Amino acid sequence: MVMTHYMELLAVNQPWNLILYMAIPVILAETIAVSELYLLYTRALDGWVRQINRWAGILVGIYFSGITVTLLVTAVGPLSASGGWRGPIDVIAVGFYLLGVVPLGGLALLELGVVARERSPWERMKIHAGLVAVFLVVAHVAMIFGMLDPSLAWAGAMEGMGHGGHN
Repeated sequence: MVMTHYMELLAVNQPWNLILYMAIPVILAETIAVSELYLLYTRALDGWVRQINRWAGILVGIYFSGITVTLLVTAVGPLSASGGWRGPIDVIAVGFYLLGVVPLGGLALLELGVVARERSPWERMKIHAGLVAVFLVVAHVAMIFGMLDPSLAWAGAMEGMGHGGHN
């Protein structure tokens, strides 16, 4: 089976790439998601749970911005220039992984008071929860497509054109 570049990135240089590109961002995002549920349920917008939530949001936003820039320069640019993509599944997996920077960067900007500063704490928490939800969706799309064999898209296209090998 051929791997997507997403899965290949996580598989090489074990365990370091898995830790750097998957474990750290996911642990921080899950910390935010779990603490977010507590905060939304209790409406306790202060205290130590809120501080963990806040600092995890700032840290993951900054961290994932660094990952995104690094991968755009070292992987996406060269793969695009050389035509090295392994089909649409590969592009979707990597694209959705990198798209995670939008909600995660948004969380950091929200927590740092760069955006929505004039909103009430409760309104900011609603935006915060929405950004967490968007991240969970894009991250899961990336993971699902990342685990697929990228040649499946081409095999299905070839079958549709009568070249699937079925006689």
